[in-house]
Amino acid sequence: MQSENFIQRIFENDKRAVSRAITIIETGNSNSTCILKDLHKKIGRAYRIGITGPPGAGKSSLTNQLTKYYLALNKKIGIIAVDPTSPFTGGALLGDRVRMSEIGCNDGIFIRSMATRGSLGGLSNKTIDAADVLDAAGYDYIIFETVGVGQSELDIAKVADTTIVVLVPESGDSIQAMKAGLMEIGDFFVLNKCDRPGADNAMVALKTILLMKDHNENSWLPNIIMSVASENKGTKSIADEIERHRLFLDQHGFLKEKREANYKIRIKEIVEHLIKNELWKEERTKNLQDSLAKVADGETSPYEIAESIFLDFKSTIK
Repeated sequence: MQSENFIQRIFENDKRAVSRAITIIETGNSNSTCILKDLHKKIGRAYRIGITGPPGAGKSSLTNQLTKYYLALNKKIGIIAVDPTSPFTGGALLGDRVRMSEIGCNDGIFIRSMATRGSLGGLSNKTIDAADVLDAAGYDYIIFETVGVGQSELDIAKVADTTIVVLVPESGDSIQAMKAGLMEIGDFFVLNKCDRPGADNAMVALKTILLMKDHNENSWLPNIIMSVASENKGTKSIADEIERHRLFLDQHGFLKEKREANYKIRIKEIVEHLIKNELWKEERTKNLQDSLAKVADGETSPYEIAESIFLDFKSTIK
């Protein structure tokens, strides 16, 4: 169990304590649950922004410029760059952290690369827990930047208050195909690198898709912001749109509702994880292994083995 002094150091934004806490959480140390329980009373003040989109859209450049904008307003920013898991170490590849070296040394910033660790949505529970540590440490904004590969972008909507989908003019031809997934999670869209050919056509395609979405007077209609992040063009408009969405959520009570919905998902996942760990104790794992040959030989079915294991687990519940 961690000392009260360690928890207090996190509350005071001692970066060594913050980093240590995230490391404990990442490694699954037995103290991690205790830390998260102790921190929860200070959680909920930070505004969480998700930045996602296909590879090469300029997400890191946009994050870099947005962070500098908030720094100029004397805000503190925590950045969680969700990298693919290294096949050699199981850790993050740190690519985004290298690209953000320009801002990484500022006292008002904390950058952490987190591995996806095989999570189907790209955001592991450890990533969400790390965001809670940054929240408790007093950061005003927490920015998640996803890797933008496969399903990695979709889980961002479960943890972010505002989700930004970054696209480029070349995305225009594929926007129609994207609408069932990525297009559905964006609270607004950034058409980055809009100085490239095809930007106007991509804007028209985006607007057409967004106008097809069902909406009423109390629903949020996503906007499209044009930017050239590498030249810091459009950054203020993006920050203004984040604030506009935040005010909309507050005014309609949707921010609390959204966070409660996300907590419901998270609590279910925690419970399922606890059950899974308890279910697959050493003896049941051995029994499963011993039964495989019988299943392969047709002497019994997977369903019979599964039911037997479940009934054994159920009998241990008091």
